[in-house]
Amino acid sequence: MKDVFKALNDPTRREILELLRDQDLTAGEIAEAFSISKPSISHHLDLLKRADLVGSEKRGQYVHYHLNTTILEDVMQWMMDLKKGKK
Repeated sequence: MKDVFKALNDPTRREILELLRDQDLTAGEIAEAFSISKPSISHHLDLLKRADLVGSEKRGQYVHYHLNTTILEDVMQWMMDLKKGKK
């Protein structure tokens, strides 16, 4: 879970997740929404993938990224349980 919180700590990565909420995108399409380098976007995507917040699928010559809501649901459930005092 440490990787999830590390990934969510960065505003650029949170914005990438918001972009992926609506549709699958390639790294190039994601990069178009930012004024940072493509290698920086790739680094952010790598951290999001390691945290399992995004998944990827190769389609032809492009890799398409998508939001993985399963891990978000797990984190939200953990937070709700923490609030309730459950173990």
